[in-house]
Amino acid sequence: MAKTLKKKTLYVCQSCGAESPRWFGRCMACGEWNTCVEEFVTPQKSTRRINPDLVEGTEPTPITRVTALEGERPGTGIGELDRALGGGIVPGSVVLVGGDPGIGKSTLLLQACSRLGFEGSTVLYISGEESLQQVRLRAGRVGALTDGLMVLAETNLDVIAAHIERIGPALVVVDSIQTTYRPELESAPGSVSQVRECAAQLMYIAKRTGIAVFLVGHVTKEGTIAGPRLLEHMVDTVLYLEGERHHSYRILRAVKNRFGSTNEVGIFEMRESGMVEITNPSEIFLPEREGVGPGSVVVCSMEGTRPLLVEVQALVSSSNFGYPQRVATGIDPKRLPILLAVLEKRVGLKLGHEDVFLNVAGGVRIVEPAVDLGVALAVASSFRDRPISGKTVAIGEVGLGGEIRPVGHLGQRLMEAAKLGFETCILSKNNLKGIKRPKTLRIIGVTRIEDALEEAF
Repeated sequence: MAKTLKKKTLYVCQSCGAESPRWFGRCMACGEWNTCVEEFVTPQKSTRRINPDLVEGTEPTPITRVTALEGERPGTGIGELDRALGGGIVPGSVVLVGGDPGIGKSTLLLQACSRLGFEGSTVLYISGEESLQQVRLRAGRVGALTDGLMVLAETNLDVIAAHIERIGPALVVVDSIQTTYRPELESAPGSVSQVRECAAQLMYIAKRTGIAVFLVGHVTKEGTIAGPRLLEHMVDTVLYLEGERHHSYRILRAVKNRFGSTNEVGIFEMRESGMVEITNPSEIFLPEREGVGPGSVVVCSMEGTRPLLVEVQALVSSSNFGYPQRVATGIDPKRLPILLAVLEKRVGLKLGHEDVFLNVAGGVRIVEPAVDLGVALAVASSFRDRPISGKTVAIGEVGLGGEIRPVGHLGQRLMEAAKLGFETCILSKNNLKGIKRPKTLRIIGVTRIEDALEEAF
């Protein structure tokens, strides 16, 4: 009489997917607290013999005989989305799109599907969170009504796979992966096992058929994709749609891309008609700068291959508490105390008992160290209550010794500043060699932060 396999209880970390036979409060793999969930697993019968039919046609091939992917990538019709993808959609690729609730993920992908549908391609949009009537309402609002766009409200992965095989679309969008489930697994949709298995099955379909698959993923409170981080390692490309809830601008940032650069970003504006591309973001993020007050400086950051000019605002005021506040929005919060320490040690600004608030206008997030000089000048301007000219842009990294370090892509930054009407640029003296200087832009080279402050004021 055959033995029936008993169910086994496993405890899985929702953050990293680590498994344990016992409950744990803190995951030993990733160190996160309270991420343990209980799952029931039915062990599979193990067989030591390998079925010969399984290895037929899977012989290892010399890499020189492997056929390379040729031809151009089909575009989505949205230039900023193609930029973030690295030039377009790669057939058979799996793309994970994450972002906060209501940030515009579904709207952007629905617009991309409609553009492909208008061009004659068949696209399948699978909604697991909305009914067909709700999807139709959004499609009518953003102008995505085309016969090439097929919609399906389904969460059963077996049914979804059957429709993909039958229709054979050029692109499949699953919104969202957390609502999809496999009936063979007893865990609830959105659990670690379900998310992992559903993503693996969709990836297998994509690689076997050459159909590109876009997966929409929810984001946790910490800002990461909900579910195991293993999901990010499984897919080919990971895109994050970022933006402040109270601002209309959105940034689509690639954090992983097997087919392109991870430095490229796409910039959009959320309107009633959907997501609208911003082709020249510097003009959008820079307001009218005539008569600016103290604490405002323009910096130039490289987002991929595109220079972006934004305004950095600083406010320094006397602290009413024993421990002064250090608040930074739009840049790395850990970078601000370092720059304040440099200003106090190397320049002599007494900031130890001052509250310092820093903000990047427009809701943009900047991670490049080339904005260090602009941040330091903005803080000094607010502390001394002396404004810096609105026609001045600052470019440079600040070292711990107070030195101004050179940055890359300087020619593109200077051309963008000159195009927007700036008259003066303060940068590292080591960057002056061999650069092409715009005629309308006066360039000041400095070696230390003290020299930069003297030139700015």
